[in-house]
Amino acid sequence: MPTFALLAALAMTLVEVPSQPALTEAIAGRDSALFDVMFAQCDPSALKGLVTDDMEFYHDKGGMMGRDAFIADYAKNCAAKRAPDAWRSRRELVAPTLKVYAIPGFGAVEEGTHVFYERKGEGPERLAGKARFSILWKLDTDGQWRMARTFSIDHAAMP
Repeated sequence: MPTFALLAALAMTLVEVPSQPALTEAIAGRDSALFDVMFAQCDPSALKGLVTDDMEFYHDKGGMMGRDAFIADYAKNCAAKRAPDAWRSRRELVAPTLKVYAIPGFGAVEEGTHVFYERKGEGPERLAGKARFSILWKLDTDGQWRMARTFSIDHAAMP
């Protein structure tokens, strides 16, 4: 492929990443949508639409998972959460910790801390743990932000 054609093809794949504060607002919205699907909706098909085909998830307790394993594991856990006495979790972003960095031509990196609450069935909720995270968000040419890489680290139980 001639150099000019290669450069033209590369330019077609680059996206215009918004500047701040619009970038942080966009990523905060995607963060909220992602974790709503993951913790409240239990909708594997919706989750599939929020991640890239080559998504990778790295977890300091569970190891690494690719997209298909990640969605399959999520779907299995969703089915288990439907039992009346099942454990249910809720994730909450610690808002002051949210930081978003542009990756020109590609997307953004989001980092922060979140806490997790749990309850058994319809019982009382309790603060269960916290962790730090970094998410690489890809802005597709269709204007959709999708999770491409995630690092979920520094998990700790709450006293």
